Amino acid sequence: MNSILSKVDRTYFIETFGCQQNENDSEILAGHLEQLGYLPCGSPEEADVVLLNTCSVREHADDRFFGHLGRLKTIKQEKPDMFIGVGGCILMQPQNQQKILESFPFVDLIFGTADLGRFPDLFFGAADARKTYLAVGPAEGIERQLPVVRKKAHRALVSIMYGCNNFCTYCIVPHTRGRERSRPKADVMQEIRDAANAGYKEILLLGQNVNAYGKDRNYEDGDFADLLADAARVPGLFVVRFMTSHPKDVSARLIETIGREMTVEPHFHLPLQSGSDAILKKMNRHYTSAQYIAIAEKLRQARPGLTLTTDIIVGFPGETEADFAKTMSLIETVKFDSAFTFIYSPREGTPAAAWDNHIDKPTLNRRYQALTDLQYALSRQSNERLIGQTVKVLITGPSESDASVLSGRTADNRLVLIPLPETSLQADNAETRYTNTVVSAVIRSAGSFSVEGSLVDP
Repeated sequence: MNSILSKVDRTYFIETFGCQQNENDSEILAGHLEQLGYLPCGSPEEADVVLLNTCSVREHADDRFFGHLGRLKTIKQEKPDMFIGVGGCILMQPQNQQKILESFPFVDLIFGTADLGRFPDLFFGAADARKTYLAVGPAEGIERQLPVVRKKAHRALVSIMYGCNNFCTYCIVPHTRGRERSRPKADVMQEIRDAANAGYKEILLLGQNVNAYGKDRNYEDGDFADLLADAARVPGLFVVRFMTSHPKDVSARLIETIGREMTVEPHFHLPLQSGSDAILKKMNRHYTSAQYIAIAEKLRQARPGLTLTTDIIVGFPGETEADFAKTMSLIETVKFDSAFTFIYSPREGTPAAAWDNHIDKPTLNRRYQALTDLQYALSRQSNERLIGQTVKVLITGPSESDASVLSGRTADNRLVLIPLPETSLQADNAETRYTNTVVSAVIRSAGSFSVEGSLVDP
């Protein structure tokens, strides 16, 4: 394995599963590797070092990870000196560590969510080991300023805190990410200023519950509203985004800040999960449907035109037809602009996974279909209201399905597709010319997931 450390033109490949927090963790892992002299490449087959950064929020993520890991076995047989490391949320669970040790012995390093700061030491330790190097540390402590290689050309991911104290009965995050730990405000603000100075137009503040920022530090640096206001005043930014929020921690000061600071996105992602108070109580969510509706109303009053998006779980154990009807009714009342909808997925180690009143698959599928049909219709109606309007769009790059179409987002987080004019298509640097720039576009048509527009004065 030491040949990997001495090789010239060393390369790495990182596969990331899960949320933006995992993406940011992978950017830091890339930062470490590039400081060690490794260069990125496009596939595991080309790489000297392969890292898989995992997610455990849903069962599908587990399955995808182990599937990818199994495929690496063949590559490792052809390239025995290749280094394979696996980390992230899945590896915080002892049963998964044991599964790797027993079933995937070709893995060189197992590390956890709190091991980013010491990754170089773990990497060298594993490179010298003769068997899988298990080095999962406890989910505690705070990472200070770490190297980062940002994946997006327009967006800088900035983690402001780690962990979660809420212990929703369906969620594994507190067990894999630990308790809430807020980064010092000075560190966060320095990272934001550095990103803005580097030309990034969008900042995304990350945490399992960003609204709780500062609580663990007795608000010595202020609360999330203070941090958000300071971030919004950094010169050069088009928009400051944040996720994820918990309804129980949405303060009046935060709502006022969103209404006052125009660089803060006019969009709020506020997970609902269920519209039934009985199910919310079983989920340990600490709010009622009436309280949720009141928060939504206050947000829209404070920032007219604000888009509201959410997460909804269908088929939580014990969910009755009446419970589901209440969720549908709340969706009709709030009229979400968009929603991430999920069928309940039991996670080993959570209370809900041990309950015996799970919903049968046909009922799950029927409810899920009804919910998505309703939400897609509401999303389309929301997007159609933009037809004929001229909006500002931050271009993120070409569309994944058509390189002649630009893709971008409005400040309120709507996906906008803009066909390039013929003059731009003939230019050699059309993608470079537009990516990470703010353009004006007239919206011509709309669907449930995106709107289409044309450039104004391209």
